[in-house]
Amino acid sequence: MEQIFYNGKIITMKEVSAKEALSKAPDAVLVRDGIIAQIGKFDKIMEAASEQVVIRNLQGKCLMPSFIDTHSHFVMNGQMSAWANLSECESFEDIVVTLTDYIVKNNITEDGVVLGFGYDHNFLREGKQPDKTILDRVSSKIPIFILHISAHLGCANSAALQLAGIDEMTNDPQGGKIGRMSESNIPSGYLEESGINILQRAIFPRIVMDYGQTIKKMQNLYIENGITTVQDGASTENDINILIKMSESGALKLDVVSYPLMSADGIRLMEMYGLQYKSYVNRFRIGGYKLVLDGSPQGKSAWMSKPYTGDGENYCGYPWLHDKDVENYLRHAVGEKQQVLAHCNGDAASEQFIVLYDKVIKEEGCDDNLRPVMIHCQTVRNDQLDRMARLGMIASIFVGHIWYWGDIHIKNFGLERGNHISPVRDAINRGVKVTFHQDTPVTKPNMLHSIWCAVNRVSRSGNIIGKDQQIDVYDALKAVTINAAYQYFEEDNKGVIEEGKKADLVILDQSPLEVDKICIKDIKVLETIKDGKTIYMSNFVESATKI
Repeated sequence: MEQIFYNGKIITMKEVSAKEALSKAPDAVLVRDGIIAQIGKFDKIMEAASEQVVIRNLQGKCLMPSFIDTHSHFVMNGQMSAWANLSECESFEDIVVTLTDYIVKNNITEDGVVLGFGYDHNFLREGKQPDKTILDRVSSKIPIFILHISAHLGCANSAALQLAGIDEMTNDPQGGKIGRMSESNIPSGYLEESGINILQRAIFPRIVMDYGQTIKKMQNLYIENGITTVQDGASTENDINILIKMSESGALKLDVVSYPLMSADGIRLMEMYGLQYKSYVNRFRIGGYKLVLDGSPQGKSAWMSKPYTGDGENYCGYPWLHDKDVENYLRHAVGEKQQVLAHCNGDAASEQFIVLYDKVIKEEGCDDNLRPVMIHCQTVRNDQLDRMARLGMIASIFVGHIWYWGDIHIKNFGLERGNHISPVRDAINRGVKVTFHQDTPVTKPNMLHSIWCAVNRVSRSGNIIGKDQQIDVYDALKAVTINAAYQYFEEDNKGVIEEGKKADLVILDQSPLEVDKICIKDIKVLETIKDGKTIYMSNFVESATKI
């Protein structure tokens, strides 16, 4: 199959600047059998095409490389689509009503379980976390668990706590907390970090998954946002089995890269599947390992080197893992020459990752370019960015924090630290390769919104969060295309419109390089193309005619 795309704003991402990208833009692109065959002047492209070529008139729209997701939870996104949606709740009463309606609509009995996702205590009228007394109002017999928007905090009702065996004798696990009722040791239902894992092991076996619907919802949200390569970060054995099943059945429309969680049997999973899926098999492969080193800054469980404001002199959050455990995991990964992705929101967690990774590669004599990735990087310091650059460590930044929680970070960290969240400009200036992600399902996989955030740095209240960290649009586009491909070791075939590379493309209604930067978030994805085939089309009707 051949297609020619012409008469549009074509951004190849080959050039070094926006000015060059605009001045050197080709007239047309020829795609043959899923590969970019030629770019250049329209008449030359026509000469190179066969008689069966399909002409695609872009009608002034924008064609560019499709977006690449550098960190999300692909399987979890599909699974959570069946949970009660609490993202619009503004009070405890809203949570109660939403969960009650969910039980009725889904005919859930005492043998089942109720799961909800997306509440944010920062925006609830009560300004605090719910506890079991709130959820017991919904039901004291059906186990209920709701997960915070960060996916690092949550709350269970009495029935769920009982099912999990969590009582006053249960100790806080390493890297987590079990909330207690005031002036007693009785669990309140509130759980943090690894404390959630205790509950999940008990209640998740009750979940009945509609495999077909899960697959559909797992993919569609990404595709509709112009994404053709996605990540399943912190994969469990169940997640990998689902992805293998999708791969074997031909159900995957996107390329999916999995990273087993080392602290959750990831090493065994790599031994079982890593070799077979080192390269893509029907769009699925395993890219390396994932580590989680701390929690959520907006939930105050991220591990900081200096205290949060308003919480006394000593509260700095806490680590998930001891230094020795992290070092052992890193040594194992480096010994296998595997890439490591480490969740680091707090600067103390960033320090743990940088120091121990540096130590391990020196002691192991490793000079391979393994491209370690620091995930989130919310409060990473400039001295740490300097060392990341020397290590070749990639900063995959959850830049949407500026919009969603920028005002909360100013409150939690003060002006100096709060304005330095998601320090994209400082990272780029120091030679750190930067990519963007949305941590879906925490936020929607909207790359254009992330680009808008990085360029404008506007919070929900309209405040500018760290004006000195704003970047230009072209650098932001690189973070979701060619830099993202580099993070996956796939820069040779993705992220750029260039001869010989995959025809993974997206058509936008406007060019991000030519609209007012404050309007970038309003740009619409019209079409998503994977390996030369359209896998999503909105209301844009192409003028495609055979000649």
